[in-house]
Amino acid sequence: MATDGCVVDGDHVSFPSADRELVGLFAACLGKANTISQFRTKTGGTAYRVQFGDVAFCRWLENIGITGRKSLTIGALDVPNEYVISLARGLLDGDGSIINKLARADTGSRSDYYWEYLQSKFVCASRPHLEWLKDELRRALHIDGLLITRSARNGKHACYTLRYGKRASHVLLPALNRDPAAPRLTRKWLVWQRYLDRHPDVRSSLID
Repeated sequence: MATDGCVVDGDHVSFPSADRELVGLFAACLGKANTISQFRTKTGGTAYRVQFGDVAFCRWLENIGITGRKSLTIGALDVPNEYVISLARGLLDGDGSIINKLARADTGSRSDYYWEYLQSKFVCASRPHLEWLKDELRRALHIDGLLITRSARNGKHACYTLRYGKRASHVLLPALNRDPAAPRLTRKWLVWQRYLDRHPDVRSSLID
C-alpha cells in the first residue's frame, strides 16, 4: 500500500501494478478474493489491478500514515519495530529493485577486467519517507544507505532513491528473506538467490 496502492474516495482501496504476482500477493495477504483485472497503461503497456471497499482498513491506513494521494507526501509510518523488516521487504517489492550486474572497469591497462556489483534500492517521490526508512534500517540492521536526488525535469516531480551497496546488501537482503514462507516477489528474490548461487562463500558466511 505504501508504494503502489492508493485509497480512493476514503472508503475503497485500489492496488495497480505491472506485476500480476505482486497484485495477487497483496490480495492474498488481506484475505481478499476480488477479481484481478487487466488494463492498458497510458504508455500502452499492460498492468493489473485489484479493488475493494473496506472502510475499516482505509481508516487504519490513515492512522499509520498512508493516506489518499500520498505519493508526494508520505513520510514516517507508524509500524512496530518487529515489523519494520517485513515492511521493508514490501517496499522493495513495490517500488524497489535488486541489481546485480557485471561492469567493465574503467582502466586502459586491461580490456578484460570486470567487476560485479550488487545494489538494493528503494525509490519514492517523497524524501521524508526514505529518510525515515533509512533511519529505521540503520537502527534495525546497523547499515547505512545513500540517499540520492533526481531533480525534477520534463514536467515530472523530483524522485529519490535510497541505495545500499554490496556490503550493506549482504546484511539487508538476508534479513528481508529470512522467513521462506513470507510473501515476496519471485523475480526480485531470484536476483538475490542467483547471486548467492554464484558466490557460495557469501552463502556460507550467512549460514555461519
